[in-house]
Amino acid sequence: MIPVRDDAGHLRACLRALTGQTVAPDEVVVVDNASRDDSADVAREAGARVVHEPVLGIPAAASAGYDAARSEVIARLDADCVPPADWIERLGDVLAARPDVAAVTGAARFLDGPRALRGVAVVAYLGAYFASVTLALGHPPLFGSNFALRRDVWLAVRAEVHREGTHLHDDIDLSVHLGPEHRIVLDPHLGMGISMRPLTRPSTLPLRMSRGMASLTVHWPRELPWLRWWRTGARVLDERGARRPSGPA
Repeated sequence: MIPVRDDAGHLRACLRALTGQTVAPDEVVVVDNASRDDSADVAREAGARVVHEPVLGIPAAASAGYDAARSEVIARLDADCVPPADWIERLGDVLAARPDVAAVTGAARFLDGPRALRGVAVVAYLGAYFASVTLALGHPPLFGSNFALRRDVWLAVRAEVHREGTHLHDDIDLSVHLGPEHRIVLDPHLGMGISMRPLTRPSTLPLRMSRGMASLTVHWPRELPWLRWWRTGARVLDERGARRPSGPA
């Protein structure tokens, strides 16, 4: 599932990469978020199913895409992403091997920008994201450019997520609602090519940080960090107890 607004050029490259997967997707859903360019036409030409979402904002577009998806597993990436050829295969393998996992997310590498800075920049960018949001949630967050979740898990939380507005990061919001009760795992080997655009516009960084903080605080006080860590710990103890062999009768 790919939400898009006015990004036809990047979308074309993304869809091209999806056609070359070692395991073909059951379908590709592109959510056209009131684009003014030919993003929807590009999606149709590539064989994708286009869903129109007139309410502006990634939360609305992403939610519309999850709602429209028909497969048991929903993979999510952005229009400016270029997935490796085994991306869908690896997502499926992780979820098939781990029935206890509700969603799997991965890291990324920059495809553009100064070549000498790409490695350092992506470590700083994603390292800060995963470290800070994990600390706030009590578990790894989803990274919106590279994750998959089970459809039944989405159906369990779809009425709770924030669907409108542009002041939240939808991946953090979804991570909050999945919570300790639905396990999210971070697979460092699950790669994704992404654009360096977020870092080439320094003026947008304060806005991104503000949205990230708002995505967390809007759920407080019920989802304060120490409460979530307590719930994560309780789940882990319950799982260990369930695996402990019982003594003789």
